[in-house]
Amino acid sequence: MLAYLLVGVLFLAAPGGPDAAAGAAGGKAMELNLESAVFREGARIPVKYTCDGPDVSPPLSWSGLPEGTTHLALICDDPDAPAGNWVHWVLYDLPAATPALAESLPKERELKPGGRQGLNDFRKIGYGGPCPPPGPPHRYFFKLYALDRPLGLPPGARRDDVLRAMKGHVLAEAQLMGRYGR
Repeated sequence: MLAYLLVGVLFLAAPGGPDAAAGAAGGKAMELNLESAVFREGARIPVKYTCDGPDVSPPLSWSGLPEGTTHLALICDDPDAPAGNWVHWVLYDLPAATPALAESLPKERELKPGGRQGLNDFRKIGYGGPCPPPGPPHRYFFKLYALDRPLGLPPGARRDDVLRAMKGHVLAEAQLMGRYGR
């Protein structure tokens, strides 16, 4: 009996925990990943996706959705804004079967084939790109949330409403951070 207990303790104490041990046995768990074809983690966001260009949303794709994911939410914000955290994009109730977001997503309240967009801090629906004041570059965090249910909020919800509705329903999250300065 003691031998079984020790094996269990060693399994749980293995570097990386139970998932790492499962990976060594060939059953590696996937991790939610968010990326863009136009900028990598920590890199400069191209002008095309800012207020200094056409201000269209960047293409985004993801992989590693956990089992049980039915919907996705995405929030983009700038914690370096002079007035505090500035929200650039709120998107929610996106069906989990959606593999990516194409460049230049329409700035509509409801998307086809699913999903809703909220109000950003520019007081507009959809994506509003980086538009920092002159100075050091700001960081823009694109955060993707895998959810176990739709949020059911009406189109035009604010970031805080989405975060409240997600509470207790987030299965995994990933982020991609880009920079932009003027």
